[in-house]
Amino acid sequence: MSAKVQETVEPGRVRQMWHLLEPLHALLYYAPEAFEEARALGYDVEERWPSYFAWRAAPLGPAGAERVASAFYSFSPEMVARYVPEIWRTATPAEVLDARLRAVDRAYRSVLGAEAVEGSDIAEAAALARRAAGAVATAGRPLAAANAELPWPEAPHLVLWQAATILREHRGDGHLAALLAAGLDPAESLVSFAAVGAASERTFASRGWSGPAWTAARERMAARGLLAADGSATDAGRALRAGVELRTDELAAAPWAALGPGPTARLAELLGGPWLAVIGSGLLPGENTLGIGKI
Repeated sequence: MSAKVQETVEPGRVRQMWHLLEPLHALLYYAPEAFEEARALGYDVEERWPSYFAWRAAPLGPAGAERVASAFYSFSPEMVARYVPEIWRTATPAEVLDARLRAVDRAYRSVLGAEAVEGSDIAEAAALARRAAGAVATAGRPLAAANAELPWPEAPHLVLWQAATILREHRGDGHLAALLAAGLDPAESLVSFAAVGAASERTFASRGWSGPAWTAARERMAARGLLAADGSATDAGRALRAGVELRTDELAAAPWAALGPGPTARLAELLGGPWLAVIGSGLLPGENTLGIGKI
């Protein structure tokens, strides 16, 4: 008997699923309930970075600064080292993982509403998203693998969040591969994105690169013919960046092909309400370093 051939999913649908799922994952980094849980663990919540690095890196275990900087890629290693491994002296990764599920539970109930969280649409969305996440190939994708290895929670809304997290980290790991193949180092990955208008340089400054490091990255890219004198992308720079985004979509397509076009479309439909609730909450920044809404 011949093996079942996976149905194709349009590249536009692959990117749409990222746009729909990313806010559901990212709520963890901005919700008041998450900062309350982080404070209870002992983190300084006057700024968001101690809890951000803890929440996102915890699946890797007590990783040091070099490993976290490698996995996160676009952050300045010096910035990472200000928080890692200090975050593990405040709370263990296991404690952080327990707290982040509590944070997501509280944030979802606050933003989506208790009725929606307990409803059939969330349960159906969670089941479909888990099927897609279960089809993720984790070879060469450390953050996806680390999250995929975690036990699944029982509550459907937490299953949805964990599936969204696995899928976004799977896409992110593939994005780093596309950047490396394009010859864009961590600082250049941000400079190139700013140059095509994905976000302002001020937004990308949150990744901790110094002025001299940013300028040096621009000079390297200009020498390759990728940037004009004013810092905007040349035609070659735009083509290179478009290629990175297309390759990222291609590398992120497998879970959606495994789920199939029909169930993927149904999941997109089910995610519309939660997506609107999260965006409408005003908790997420209007401009982001991922270029959502711009690419």
